[in-house]
Amino acid sequence: MESVTQRRKSGINLPSTMSETSLRLDAFSSPPRSKRTTNLASSPMSNRSPRTISNLSSSPSSKSASCSDRFIPCRSSSRLHTFGLVEKASPVKEGGGNNDAYSRLLKSELFGADFGCFSSPAGSKGCANSPMSPSKNMLRFKTENSGPNSPYSPSVLGHTDTSLSNEVSTPPKPPRKVPKTPHKVLDAPSLQDDFYLNLVDWSSQNVLAVGLGTCVYLWTASNSRVTKLCDLGPTDSVCSVQWTREGSYISIGTSLGKVQVWDGTQCKKVRTFGGHQTRAGVLAWSSRILSSGSRDRNILQHDVRVPSDFVSKFVGHKSEVCGLKWSHDDRELASGGNDNQLLVWNQRSQQPVLKLTEHTAAVKAITWSPHQCGLLASGGGTADRCIRFWNTTNGNQLNHIDTGSQVCNLAWSKNVNEIVSTHGYSQNQIMVWKYPSMSKVATLTGHSLRVLYLAMSPDGQTIVTGAGDETLRFWNVFPSVKTPAAVKDTGVWSLGRTHIR
Repeated sequence: MESVTQRRKSGINLPSTMSETSLRLDAFSSPPRSKRTTNLASSPMSNRSPRTISNLSSSPSSKSASCSDRFIPCRSSSRLHTFGLVEKASPVKEGGGNNDAYSRLLKSELFGADFGCFSSPAGSKGCANSPMSPSKNMLRFKTENSGPNSPYSPSVLGHTDTSLSNEVSTPPKPPRKVPKTPHKVLDAPSLQDDFYLNLVDWSSQNVLAVGLGTCVYLWTASNSRVTKLCDLGPTDSVCSVQWTREGSYISIGTSLGKVQVWDGTQCKKVRTFGGHQTRAGVLAWSSRILSSGSRDRNILQHDVRVPSDFVSKFVGHKSEVCGLKWSHDDRELASGGNDNQLLVWNQRSQQPVLKLTEHTAAVKAITWSPHQCGLLASGGGTADRCIRFWNTTNGNQLNHIDTGSQVCNLAWSKNVNEIVSTHGYSQNQIMVWKYPSMSKVATLTGHSLRVLYLAMSPDGQTIVTGAGDETLRFWNVFPSVKTPAAVKDTGVWSLGRTHIR
C-alpha cells in the first residue's frame, strides 16, 4: 500500500515491477507559460524506443491525471528528411511526362497547395525552417542537376497552374501548310487597275477568261493554250466577265453598258443585251438569269429565252454597283455598291429584302457559304477594311474582323470551311481564314499593286489572282475534297483533276 500511495503522490502510473527510483527525469528549460516535456530516457524492463510523454501533471495533489502508453505519430511534425529516407527515384522513362504530372498532382492533393514551395529549389530554403511543415523528401523525385537551361531539367510544381495544364493537355494540331509562292505566273498586259471592275473568271470546264483592254482571252488550264475570244473595237472596252455555271457560255460587260453572251467553245456571240446607260462593271449568273450591275446604279435581270433586253430591274443603290453574287440555291441575290450598302434581293420583290449598312466603304467583295444556307460574307474598301458575316434569314450580323487593308475580293472554299480574301491598300496581300474562328491559315504576298481580281479552279484547290501589276498568279491554297471513291464520267461535263504547271 505504501508504494501505491507513493505512486499516486508522484502523479505517475508505473507498472508494479518498476520503482520510481529507476526513473531519471530531465527537465528542459522553456519560456514562461510553456508546458514541460518529460523524456523517458531509460528503462530496465524493455528495449523499446524512447517515448515522449506530454501533458504530465506536476501537482502532487492531482489525482485524475493519467497518461496512456499509446503513441500516435503526427506526420506534419516529423522530420523524415533528417534520416534521408528518400534519396533518389528511379529514372523516368521516356514519354513519362504524364506520370510526373500525375505524381505532382497527387502530392498537391495530399499535402495541399502550400506543398509547392518544397518542390521549388528556389523556395526550399525558406520552407525548410518550418517545424510543422511536411517533409521535403516525401514523394519527391530527385535527379541530378543538369543546368537551368537544360531541356532535361526536372519541372517543379507550384510555379503556375498553366504550366501544369500544358503538360497534361493534348498538343495543338499543327496548322495546314500553304505554299508561300505561286506555282505559276502569267503576264497580263493591259490588265486595268480599277477597283470597280471584275475582269477574271474561271469556268467549271477549267478555262480561265481574262479581260485585257478591248479583248477577252481564254486560257485553257489543261494544256496552257491561249485563245482570243473577241475584240470590242477602239470605242469600247471590257469591264466584266462571268461564266455560266455549266461553263459553256460567257457573258461580257462593256464600258458602253452592253452585256454580250458568247459561246466559249466555238467563240461565237450569241446575244447582246442593252438597258444600262453606262459601264456594266459586274455580272452574276444564276441557273437561268443573268444579272448585271452598272455605274447607273441599276441591276438588270436578263433572260436569254426572252427577246427583251431585261425582264426586271432592281433599284436600290445610290451609287455604282460593284459587287453581285447569287446564292447557291438561286433564292437570293446580294449586291454591293459604292454607297457602302449591302442589299439582298429575291425574285418575288422589286425592293431589297435586306438593307445592311454597317460597312463604311464600298462593298465589292461578296461571297455565299457553300456549307450553310443563308450565310453571307462581305468586305469593305479602304475606309472600312472589315469582313462581315450575315445571317440573311433575319438580317443579323454574326461577326466581323478588321483585316487592316482594303478588301477587294472574297471566295469561300467548297472543300473546307475556309475563306480567301484579297487586299489592296496598303498590304496588297492574300489571306486565308478558317471559319468561324477567323484564325489566319496563311498570308501570301507577291503582287506589287492591289490584288483586285480573284477566281477559283473547278477542283477548289487553286486560286488565281490578278493585279494592276499586269500579272496573274496561281496559288495552291486549299486541300482536295475528301470523297470515298472517284466516279469516272466520260460525259461532256467531266472535269477530273487538272494540274496547272
